[in-house]
Amino acid sequence: MDFIQLIISEVFRQPPILLGLIAMLGLLLQKKPFSDVVKGTALTAIGVLILTIGTDIIVSSILPIQNAVTSIAVDGSGEEVAGSIDILADYGGAIGIAMMLAFLANVLVARFTKINHIFLTGHMLFWFPYIFVAVAVENQFSYTGVIIFATIASALYFIIVPALLTPFVTAVTGDRSFTLGHPAGFLAITAALIARVVGNKERSTEDLQLPKSLGFFREVAITGGLVVFIVYIAVGFTIGLSAMDPETDMTLFTFALTNGLTFGAGLTIMLSGVRMVIQQILPAFKGISDKLVPNAIPALDAPIIFTYRPNAVIIGFVVAMFVSTALIVLINTQMSLAFLLLPLVVTSFFECGTAAVLAEGQGGLRGAIIGTVGAAVLMVVLLAVSIPIFSTTIADWMLIFGGNDFSLFGWFANLFAGLLGG
Repeated sequence: MDFIQLIISEVFRQPPILLGLIAMLGLLLQKKPFSDVVKGTALTAIGVLILTIGTDIIVSSILPIQNAVTSIAVDGSGEEVAGSIDILADYGGAIGIAMMLAFLANVLVARFTKINHIFLTGHMLFWFPYIFVAVAVENQFSYTGVIIFATIASALYFIIVPALLTPFVTAVTGDRSFTLGHPAGFLAITAALIARVVGNKERSTEDLQLPKSLGFFREVAITGGLVVFIVYIAVGFTIGLSAMDPETDMTLFTFALTNGLTFGAGLTIMLSGVRMVIQQILPAFKGISDKLVPNAIPALDAPIIFTYRPNAVIIGFVVAMFVSTALIVLINTQMSLAFLLLPLVVTSFFECGTAAVLAEGQGGLRGAIIGTVGAAVLMVVLLAVSIPIFSTTIADWMLIFGGNDFSLFGWFANLFAGLLGG
């Protein structure tokens, strides 16, 4: 057990190390020279680390907005949303074991069936068992039952959802070199299906015509930074700068500009890491698909797709923020829920940005916009129906990071858990 926990904590929960080892295995299976193996392994790990750093910078640049709204919501409700069960502290071992077993099940299915992708998004390998362990705990399963339930549920997700996403990813990338392993899954599928019906492929988000004087908007880092700057100004005037950062000595303009520039820098770093990972992991993975798991493809983190339609990512973020926030305000003011919904800033960027990219692949600019509207509405609905499921465990965590496959599959898992009983 100590060895298993060591592997889980030192490999599976460390995406740069996990992807680096996968690249090394693929290169060794191709009998590449020692120099190429070292180079490919190191650059893959470095690329994943760059991607992760960029993602962390993006999250840090928009988190004050989330914190401001969260503080208002908590103060208004007068009590914490979640109960006293600490899933990470009390069931960390169960999460780790479920993660390992579910990953092995995914590899076996990829080896012996036609569902031949391998889920390689390291942090999501952890968070899905986290969700399903919480479901089992809420339904009062025994410790062994918690592990079994979370393993089966996680394995089903790792196996099924990336397979469903594959044709939509292929429509964007033009080849079947990878798919996505990310909780954007059903939001992205929903947006893509809507776009297929109402969209128009003849006009792409990447072909937007701008006057020469506005040519700088073609730089996604500048456009994204400007969007975040405007959002900060709007939130600052509505809620106040102190709600976002009570310790800052900056003016609202400077605070907004700094975070907008930080967002743009994070986006630039993240996309640089994405390009490096694509250049290294896909050729290296060929060794695994040729020698170990025939025709296997990796299921990777959502930002991997962002370089293919960067304008769509920003459009998706803006549309999702506007639509979801308006709907959340409407629900909070017109419905008597036992909790307050919070604007999903992080989910709007990563999940709905992904949804917009896949929708663009089905229906161009119009499809990206309308598809993201549908995804944003679904995001809010999923959040609302999933919060009561986790009332004594991770409801507060879900309020910030839910509204995606965490919510949807948590809800499905809860239905089955209720049938099985503790």
